[in-house]
Amino acid sequence: MIKPSLWPRSLRLQMILFILGTVILVQLGSFAVGNYLKERFLEDVVVNYLSTTIRTLRSAVSQIPENRRAEFIIEASQKRWYLLSRTDPYANRRHRGGTLDAPVPSPRPPVPEAAREVERARRAAAQKPPRPPRLTDEPSNDILKIVRRLNIELDDGTRVGLTRGPTPRMFISLQSDDDGTKFIREWLVIPLDRIQPPNMHAITIAWLSLTGLLLILAAGFAWHITRPLTRLTLAADKLAQGRPERVTPAGPNETRQLGERFNAMLDALEESKAVQQTLLAGLPHDLKSPLARMRLRVELTDDVTFKEGMRNDVHEMQDMIDQFISYVRGSDLATYKFKTIDIGHWIEERVASWHNAGSPVHLRAQPATAAYTSADTLSLGRVLDNLISNALKHGRPPVEVSLTVADDKAVISVADHGDGIPAERRAEALRAFSRLDSARTMTGSVGLGLSLAETIVNAHNGRLRLDSSDSGGLLVTVTLPLVSPSAS
Repeated sequence: MIKPSLWPRSLRLQMILFILGTVILVQLGSFAVGNYLKERFLEDVVVNYLSTTIRTLRSAVSQIPENRRAEFIIEASQKRWYLLSRTDPYANRRHRGGTLDAPVPSPRPPVPEAAREVERARRAAAQKPPRPPRLTDEPSNDILKIVRRLNIELDDGTRVGLTRGPTPRMFISLQSDDDGTKFIREWLVIPLDRIQPPNMHAITIAWLSLTGLLLILAAGFAWHITRPLTRLTLAADKLAQGRPERVTPAGPNETRQLGERFNAMLDALEESKAVQQTLLAGLPHDLKSPLARMRLRVELTDDVTFKEGMRNDVHEMQDMIDQFISYVRGSDLATYKFKTIDIGHWIEERVASWHNAGSPVHLRAQPATAAYTSADTLSLGRVLDNLISNALKHGRPPVEVSLTVADDKAVISVADHGDGIPAERRAEALRAFSRLDSARTMTGSVGLGLSLAETIVNAHNGRLRLDSSDSGGLLVTVTLPLVSPSAS
């Protein structure tokens, strides 16, 4: 048993999946490269910049008097960083994990301008209303990585810590503390918004949005490419049903050329069909005169046996000519005149005409309510008469006709009690000029009856099917679409 493939068989879905897979792989690669570059930026740029700046400030601060250090740091950092001095030894409380409580600013900074700057920052933090603890108040992993790297880079006893809260900051000691027991009085304060890496959540949302946009573009591109092929498939199906329809060349050059070739094929088929119809229409007309002369000569002969045989031959030839004429008329779809009919009432009249003529034809089933379909009564009557005639001629009576309605479809069934047609030869029986001598006696037939019936049924947007009846004979079903009674 062949397992179904997970890969879709639709060209449109294959193109969408292929383009989407390529886009996702490229996006994942770009995301990985971007994340790697971000990590390298944190390590090589931010950490090196901070460590170098801290060493430089520490060297510079050590050469500046204490009363000017705070002002110097503010001016050197363009008011981005500032200096806090601790006077209370109990304020130096450390937390586990390398974090510190917010340092308490000195109540009497040596320089008024620096004191005002520090006091302004403290008041701004104090004026903000208290908030419940949230995840956003916690330092991000990137900030923690920076702290760990700084502690590694500044291996001279410098202490680096973080505060948690609405306004987290980084505190870096300006004095070394190798053993962790020395009281550190001066701390460099760096707001985290100055070194905060970009928000990866926003980048992820942008990446997903871009991927969704590319998926929409891929679907539109696949639809644009496959739409001409879909139209061509529908046109080919209509051609198989006997209702050829031209397509409009569209899409890339390849699909345009395919549409043009299809239209050229339709033109060639139409021309061939016109020649065939001309031949079939002209030949019976030309044979009428010789047949009339043959009838006259048969009637003038005195040999009864010869006369009877010639009458049968002429009658069979006339039947063949009538079949040619019926095939030409039935295959000319331009002559059809559709109208809405009560299919149940119409079939009842057609079967009654056969029954009243003495033929063993019976109507076995009919829907309880009226059912309507759009049909050309002349051509559809030719189909029903042809099927009943074939059943009487090639099968065995009685012939049973029934009408059922299901799923907005009307199903007309004609069954006989003959030997039927083998399943492997039923497709052959529907071809024009096909003679199934091993299945039926084809005397006087040119093999156009079932082919003509299928052509007419296809013109009515229906379907003709050959099957076996309950008695073993041939069962022919004609399925027609139903319409509302008000349809014109």
